[in-house]
Amino acid sequence: MSTPNTSVMFVDADAKSRMAAWFETFRSTLQVPTESRFVETPEGRTHVLVAGPEEAPPLVCLHGALASSAQLLPELGPLVERHRIYAIDVVGQSVMSADRRIDVRDDSYGHWLSAVCAGLGLTRVGLFGVSWGGFVALRTAKVAPDLVDALVLLVPAGVVAGSAWTGFTKLGWPLLTYRLSPSEARLRRVVDALFTTFDERWSRWFGDAVLSYRMDMRVPPLATAEDLRAFASRGRPTLFVAGDDDVSFPGSKLLARARELVPHAEVELLAACKHCPPTDDAFRARTAHRVQALLEGARAGG
Repeated sequence: MSTPNTSVMFVDADAKSRMAAWFETFRSTLQVPTESRFVETPEGRTHVLVAGPEEAPPLVCLHGALASSAQLLPELGPLVERHRIYAIDVVGQSVMSADRRIDVRDDSYGHWLSAVCAGLGLTRVGLFGVSWGGFVALRTAKVAPDLVDALVLLVPAGVVAGSAWTGFTKLGWPLLTYRLSPSEARLRRVVDALFTTFDERWSRWFGDAVLSYRMDMRVPPLATAEDLRAFASRGRPTLFVAGDDDVSFPGSKLLARARELVPHAEVELLAACKHCPPTDDAFRARTAHRVQALLEGARAGG
């Protein structure tokens, strides 16, 4: 008799194991020492991958949907040399943290991350969120504005929505056909719609991920100026970065809305960039330099 699948996030036990193996695959390629920590929160046990000099300023980093801390960490490039990195495995979006979903309609994600930071002994942090992680970062800036010294959002969810028709034709339909009948050609069509640069490891991971996870189709609500009024009033350094060819969150539209949410924010539009930015050393170095300047400004401002 087969064992019933009790997982909220995964189609079966094998799928969960497959994603755990991918975490180890990405972690094994890291060029810096890392430490695993676990923090208990009201939303469940949360895994954190810690790297960088112990005495360096803390930078809390949040990955995108279906990914993990081990995938985000190498994309931070030289930031790992200048900061104590806390790469958080987002509950509901990573195999490494609690197998559950967090409500996206309220401030639960913001309270969850605040609890994680408290469990790590962090009272003031730089906060870096990518895609779904950007949505979580925005919720955190709303509920705990004094926690966030500086905010960096790379292609964040929760700011704008793309065209439903364009999203379906360019991404939704190819993704559906791949899930119904997987093939290399169908996977490549989905990957090409999402990723700016092709990377064999990321492509194979993504193919497994969309077949292993029970897809979470909930759309995060868009942030409002009122949500971020308390954070914006503090004048903390803020950076929104968007891709000009992002089907999910169109770049120009996202940056225009960013200025409405946080009027003093810096914004940057990445040319020829889809939803997933380049995964190469040149982009990592440039991004690290840009973010480092912002974080140093935060520390200089006290």
